[in-house]
Amino acid sequence: MTPLLPEQENLLDGFVLRPPTMADVPGVVEVMNANWRKLQGTNPFTEEEVSGDWSEPGFDLATEARVITTTTGQIVAHVDLVCRTPFVRAIAWARTHPDCYGLGFGTLLTNWAEACVRTKMGAAPDDARLTIECSNLAQDNAASDLLLGLGYQHSRSFYSMKIEMEALPPPPVWPAGITVRPMRAGEEAAVFRAKDDAFVDHWGHIEMPFDEAFTLWSHHLASNPRHDPSTFFLALDGDEIAGVALCTPQDDEFPDMAWIDSLGVRRPWRRQGLALALLQYSFGEFYRRGIKQVGLGVDASSLTGAVRLYEKAGMQVFRQFNLYEKEIRPGRDLATRTVTQSE
Repeated sequence: MTPLLPEQENLLDGFVLRPPTMADVPGVVEVMNANWRKLQGTNPFTEEEVSGDWSEPGFDLATEARVITTTTGQIVAHVDLVCRTPFVRAIAWARTHPDCYGLGFGTLLTNWAEACVRTKMGAAPDDARLTIECSNLAQDNAASDLLLGLGYQHSRSFYSMKIEMEALPPPPVWPAGITVRPMRAGEEAAVFRAKDDAFVDHWGHIEMPFDEAFTLWSHHLASNPRHDPSTFFLALDGDEIAGVALCTPQDDEFPDMAWIDSLGVRRPWRRQGLALALLQYSFGEFYRRGIKQVGLGVDASSLTGAVRLYEKAGMQVFRQFNLYEKEIRPGRDLATRTVTQSE
């Protein structure tokens, strides 16, 4: 269903708002990287990543994304919207090329995304709270001011952390009975189930049907050219997956850095030092491969104390993102907000 916001509302003469096609991937990537270069000086976004996002199962490019172009076809701004079962939280990602800052495109696209979310309200449980979220680099004051002016509230911050190793890190101390090895072919579903279980206490976690969530996860693994199952490290207690460190050996933004996409320990195996052991094991494995920098992302106010753990392992914060939220409809909150709530 097309959002009710008029397609040309408040759009300057000489520009066109339209749904994108897959042929627009290079132009959108350039907008994303130009925006990021302005703030960080790097080019982290790739055509493979955007193509993977746009071909994600359940994503409708015609109704859940827009681009703004010049009359000659150059893309100058874009927005994507992701809203999945149970349809209580939407995530909008809008960016404008620096050459077009100040023209109102960010406001237009964010309002378009909100209008799109309102068309999906009927798919959510009747009593559930509905929200839309946007995020930006903490240093991007213009984006923060835009969102606050549109009625969003700062709800959370997230850190990017890294370690730069000058020597092989100390060997991990494993809890009794724990062994570690890479993921094997055919274990993908079990690994995803363990990862999802480990993140049930993550702030903002919303349960999705397993088949839908696993299909999305599998799609993104398959579309990531840097995915390497030999860097999906599993901590096993017998046949049970107690914890995971799911890594990528080369980050898109920093080619000399490995990235830990998911580090989690399931509840029965917590408070035994397993998370620290998995982290140190990952560091050691990458150091042996000649990779001396390892990074990850973390909730700055982690309910499980993850920031303290990473600092203990020698990691330091190098970047902060801020998350902004707007309530579309009040109601029962289906997201994890405290550890005790989810236990």
